[in-house]
Order: sequence, then C-alpha cells, then structure tokens
Amino acid sequence: MNQALLIIDAQQELLDGNDKEKAVFNKERLIRNINLVIDKAKKSNVPIVFVRDRDVAEGEGKGFDIHNGINVPKEAKIFDKFATNCFHGTELLNYFQSQKIEHVVVMGCSTQHCIDSAVRTATISGLDVTLVGDGHSTADNDVLSAEQIIKHHNLTLHGHYNVEHFSVVRDAEEDLFDPTHESYR
Repeated sequence: MNQALLIIDAQQELLDGNDKEKAVFNKERLIRNINLVIDKAKKSNVPIVFVRDRDVAEGEGKGFDIHNGINVPKEAKIFDKFATNCFHGTELLNYFQSQKIEHVVVMGCSTQHCIDSAVRTATISGLDVTLVGDGHSTADNDVLSAEQIIKHHNLTLHGHYNVEHFSVVRDAEEDLFDPTHESYR
C-alpha cells in the first residue's frame, strides 16, 4: 500500500505564537511526536509532505518557515496553501494521486480548522487516514480549552467515514505505517 505522511501548518509562528496569537497547546510534545513519526516514515520509505499556510507570518520570513525544532528531510515535498483546507487550491491531491497514495498519516495544526478539514477531505477523495491523536494541536478559544478541542476531534474523527474510506486515530508511538483500517471494515 502506498502511503504518505502529511504534516500541516507546523510553522514557527503558529507553534510559538506571536503578539496576537497564543502558542499551541503542548508544543514540545507536538514537535517531539512529529519528529518521531518523521523518523518512522523515513525508515519505512514513506514520502513526507509538509503544507504551509500563507497567512502565517504574512507568508514570509522565519515565522512562516516550518518550525526550527522539526527535522525536515531534504526530500520532503512542501506545498503552500491560502485556504484552511490544504487540498483547496493546491496540487496536494494531484500529487497523492500521481504517487498512488491510498493511506495518509496526518499531523500538525490547527486541530479544529486545518486538521479537521484535511481529514474529512482526504476521506472523500479516496484516501484512508490515520490521524495522530497526540500529533496535532491548537490554542484555547473563548469556549473550549485546546485540550478539550483536541479530545473532541480525536473522538469525532476516529471512525469518521465516507462510505469507502475513513479515518482512525492512533498515537505517535504506534506503528502508524501499518494501517488498521481493514480490521474495521
């Protein structure tokens, strides 16, 4: 089965925060888990794809870059987006289709926006998804804490399906590139 690791909006200013936005919840654990899964992907010869949001740091400079604590492989593909949904207006889906990707492991930020839309769009686009439950984050909002948002999305997206394809939630320590979707079908 062809697979990919998709890391969304793991950018310096988004993770660290700025004068207008808070840092994401449990940033150090997020970075550690992203690096752990990158290592697993490399050992399994799984392509690694990053998506950056052009709205972060106005799309330039150090704040726009992938966080300096993340070990970005030289061979990683990088796509830039303007919308919340990383598939909208990018060549990401075309890339996955050209590589015959069937399963995508998803990590990054922000849980209730870009992660949620990526997982749902991937399933309706013919991909099975493994969301890394301890590999995505966000900041508190006026109603819910970041921890509550993450727990809610992990619960909601585990088993989310669109007939043929669906998502499961697993932790970074698990063998993420040995998909478990078939055991649920």
